Formats: sequence, structure tokens, C-alpha cells
Amino acid sequence: MKSVKAIHPELPAEVIRVEAPDPIKGLLEKSRMLELSPFEETLFLDADTVVLGRLDFAFQKAEQFGLACAICECPWAKRYAGIDGDLIEYNTGVLFFTRKAKPIFERWNRLSSQVDSSIKFYDNERRLITMPYNDQAAFSLAIDESKFNPFVLPLNWNFRPLWQRSFFGPIKVWHNYADVPAFFHDANKYYGQADSIIQYHEARG
Repeated sequence: MKSVKAIHPELPAEVIRVEAPDPIKGLLEKSRMLELSPFEETLFLDADTVVLGRLDFAFQKAEQFGLACAICECPWAKRYAGIDGDLIEYNTGVLFFTRKAKPIFERWNRLSSQVDSSIKFYDNERRLITMPYNDQAAFSLAIDESKFNPFVLPLNWNFRPLWQRSFFGPIKVWHNYADVPAFFHDANKYYGQADSIIQYHEARG
């Protein structure tokens, strides 16, 4: 919230808390974000995000399309047990939307209790882990089944430094619990200059 206020002091902000018997299953409650939002147009941010630049463009696209979001760092929704085929996975940690997207959120909420969103992955020690619930499986299905075309934002609007190791600046939203390295703040300061030139960067600390 501090980062949003620093860049967009004109925007109101709300913290929405939901009750869930299982904290992991609480992820499924994200499908209710439109009904829980008090705003006509909303930017939803996960708690591990930091806003680094102006967000006007994405708000404009959300107004035009109803929903603006980024493809997940892992684009394969078929990694979830209940999904087959080459379905695109979107990241739900940074979502711009208006009430025009209501059919998507209604379908997302319904599918959250129906689709098997469990996912298997290897941890750093190569142990096989199963995560029993995830919100992005049903979100991807909702978009696909409704034939809805969201506006797809580039990775700069939902930058995941653990997996995305390079970028062309500037970064709009940092999505990671780690502190934002000074390099990214310096890069964004440079790109705020009128004569700056878009360049390739490696995501270093």
C-alpha cells in the first residue's frame, strides 16, 4: 500500500481479509475479489508486490477490455491436475479489472470449487511436493471457457525475479517478498527521463 500511495497518491486503497479454515485453501477465495471490491475499477495486488511506476496504461486497458493481466511465469496451466491441453496460465497476483469482467469472476468463483487445482513440483532439494489448492487453475479455465480476451500486459507489469532473470525496463510492479534491489529503483529513475533509451537488463541485485 505504501508503494501504491507513493506513485498514485490519488488512489483509494482497501485491505480485504477473508476467513478460511485452511490458509492454503484460502487462495480459492481470491475468486471473490470483484464482489469484495468497493470500487468500479480495481487493481488487485498480492501482498508480495511493490509498485514501481505509474499504472495509468493498465487501468485504461482494464476500462477498455474489462480485465488486464499478465501471463504467469509458468505459462502452462496443464501443470494442474484438473487441466489438460495447452491452456495459458495467467498470474492472479496483479489484476486490473472493472465490473465489465463480472462474468469471468462469477465463472472463476464457480470453477474454484469444482476443478482439481492441485499441483506437483520439486523443492530446492528435489523433493516432490504436492500443493493441494491454487487459484490460478480455475482463473485460466474461466477465461478459456468464456472465450473472453483479457488485455495481456507484458512481464514488466508483474515481474517475478525468481524466475524472470532479464527484462527491458522499466519495471512497473515487482512481485516478490524480497526487497527491491537498488538497481531497479535506479533503472526506473533513468527511464523517467525524457531522453532515456529502452535497454536490456539482467535482473541482478
